[in-house]
Amino acid sequence: MGEEIDKGATEPRRVTRLIRLPEVQHRVGLGRSTIYRWMSEGKFPKPVQLGGYAVAWAEDVIEDWINSRLS
Repeated sequence: MGEEIDKGATEPRRVTRLIRLPEVQHRVGLGRSTIYRWMSEGKFPKPVQLGGYAVAWAEDVIEDWINSRLS
């Protein structure tokens, strides 16, 4: 029925934090229009739909994008 939890697992479970547009803008140093333009061009990760018009990005996806730009 449900998934069993592996009590012998040694790796801690990583919780994905969702961040909204203002925090994404702050972290990447880009404006809203640039983020959305780059998303349409495939240069920036797309957000996940939260419901209605609300969207957010997975924090680890944004961190990976930043790290790829620094490399």
